[in-house]
Amino acid sequence: MKKIILIAFLTSIAFCKVQAQTANELMGKWKLVKWTKNGKDKTVADSTYQVFNDKNKFISIMEGKEHKGKWKLSDDNKTLTIRSGIISVKFRIDQFDQKRRVITADELGTLEYQKVD
Repeated sequence: MKKIILIAFLTSIAFCKVQAQTANELMGKWKLVKWTKNGKDKTVADSTYQVFNDKNKFISIMEGKEHKGKWKLSDDNKTLTIRSGIISVKFRIDQFDQKRRVITADELGTLEYQKVD
């Protein structure tokens, strides 16, 4: 009986590892749908997006203006670093799946995105 429980436990751990989100799921266009800072909701412009492309290329779109940069996902998929110009911001990944992403940076607060494509 102990062996069966151990096998079931190890199988569930292996399944969770297989289901972990990676850079492949990050690729594409994401729309900012919610921004919270210091416990208060902030105004979100309807046309705010992040676009993650291959070769770690990144585009931030805010009110029709594009800002190019680079992105990097940590090996453990827990930290997303975005660099635009000379500014680099590290985000903790709070939640991340194929359709929704929630990230937090101390200086910016918590940002929630939904996948567009």
